[in-house]
Amino acid sequence: MKKTLAILLIFLSSFSYGQEQMTRILFILDASNSMNARWGTQTRINAAKELLAKTVDGLRDVPNLEIGLRVYGHQSPITATFQDCNDTKLEVPFGPDNFTSVKNRVKSIQAKGTTPIARSLEAAAGDFPDNTSRNVIILITDGLEACDNDPCVIAKKLKDKGVNVTPFVIGLGMDLSYLEKFRCIGTYEDAETREAFERVLQNVVQKALLNTTVQINLNNIAGAPTETDVTMFLYEAGTTNLKYTFTHTINRFGNPDTLIIDPALSYDLVVNTTPRVIKKNIVIKRNIHNTIEANTPQGNIRLRYLNAAKPYQIDARIMQEGSTSTLNVQKIGSKDKYLVGTYMVEILTLPRIYVTVNVEQSTISDINIKAPGFFKYAGINKITGQIFMKNDNGTWDWVTNIEDKSRTGKIRLQPGEYRMVYRQIDLKSSTYTMQNDSRINSNSTTTIKL
Repeated sequence: MKKTLAILLIFLSSFSYGQEQMTRILFILDASNSMNARWGTQTRINAAKELLAKTVDGLRDVPNLEIGLRVYGHQSPITATFQDCNDTKLEVPFGPDNFTSVKNRVKSIQAKGTTPIARSLEAAAGDFPDNTSRNVIILITDGLEACDNDPCVIAKKLKDKGVNVTPFVIGLGMDLSYLEKFRCIGTYEDAETREAFERVLQNVVQKALLNTTVQINLNNIAGAPTETDVTMFLYEAGTTNLKYTFTHTINRFGNPDTLIIDPALSYDLVVNTTPRVIKKNIVIKRNIHNTIEANTPQGNIRLRYLNAAKPYQIDARIMQEGSTSTLNVQKIGSKDKYLVGTYMVEILTLPRIYVTVNVEQSTISDINIKAPGFFKYAGINKITGQIFMKNDNGTWDWVTNIEDKSRTGKIRLQPGEYRMVYRQIDLKSSTYTMQNDSRINSNSTTTIKL
């Protein structure tokens, strides 16, 4: 049984770059019988025809562009005993302003035959009028080679003739390991929905037209581009005009993903690490693969209780060394990424805990905290007062105020020696000041009666 997938293959012939150079894109459409299978609310052939027609419409006003259409599997029905491996035909040759002809022919195609990918690619090499233009082939198919030829062999022959091959593969809900069969041709992508296929098709066409690509390297402390999974903004340089938003991705081959970015502008890059990294006035060079380098070495801060009997909800404020600005608010029991460096951490316990922590590359810097306990008081009369904690040197530091005019209360405190100083609110003399010393232990409640 033939396994299914969708493939976008781009064959870029050797050429000299230039803005005025003619670009020719040959679309090869798979019209084999398997394209009649359902794909969401449509068949695959109907989805491919619809998206291809939409793409052709969008190309009408592109200068110095000609397109052509080759189809296979649409002339001879496949049967249990026969498949026509020569069923491939140039339906609309290259020519100026033939977009309507391509669109109309696409609409009339019926899927019925087999999948002669290799023969179609071999024949397509002769469909281009000359080698002076940028010659691009985009093959859209849902199937692997069904005849006796090997697309990898054909791809090698084309490369030997000076044709460079770069594929874009979209797997449709299939075992991605099967896509390894196309590694001999180049790279590939996967998607399981019509919407994903549409996005990749648009991306490939943009690449064919611009021939300008970008990768953003988020470098670790050693200069290797291993950092990832962070949002990046690209603004028009010197403005607040946000042009692109990407979640940085390492692709299947372990490299930063390739992006399509308009080279007509210069950009300011914001990498939303903590703290963020900014690079300004980035110029994208046309017709080459650009690499943008950003130093974003990261490690982790993890805050955790040593002995908590339950998950106490306490926050911590993270600041860069030498700054009082809050970078992040992180909960105890969580882990979060930060750029390599030194940070001040204010843990919002009672009393406050202050810690200096060094974040190192790809490591976890732990801040361990004793679990809190509770101080509970109850009385008949309303009171006013404060709570103090005893220092190692015997002095007392203020911790918190008692809720004014309260009779009862419950306060979460870190383990230690405490003194409650209070006075009955309606007794108007300092001589009525009272105090109560107590010990707070983790995960337990100390109760006093006033």
